[in-house]
Amino acid sequence: MSESFIVTAWNNGQHHKSGAGYGLKVTEADRDHYFRRNWSDVELELEGHDRLVNVNVDKPSFWNGTCREMISKEIGRWLQANDLHRWPDKKPHKLRTTHISGNRFKVSAQPEPRE
Repeated sequence: MSESFIVTAWNNGQHHKSGAGYGLKVTEADRDHYFRRNWSDVELELEGHDRLVNVNVDKPSFWNGTCREMISKEIGRWLQANDLHRWPDKKPHKLRTTHISGNRFKVSAQPEPRE
């Protein structure tokens, strides 16, 4: 049985139509549980997207105490296509992510209910 966790939609403050500057933020606990430091990247199955998205996780910013974002223009375009690229101030969308196996994960296009 696959385990799942929640990631948070992320933007660097610039809303590029190209999808640049978007990503998915992982909690420190989930990063430490589901991700491995020896991985160079992870493969994301973005629900409704027609191909896998490879995202670099072999960078200090993913492993430090504050960042932990998986950043990709393809994630940005997927967020835009699913109307998940905008959110109220400090209330980004939360998306269920399932660990498939190894370094592969599936991200749902349906946001979790807001608190």
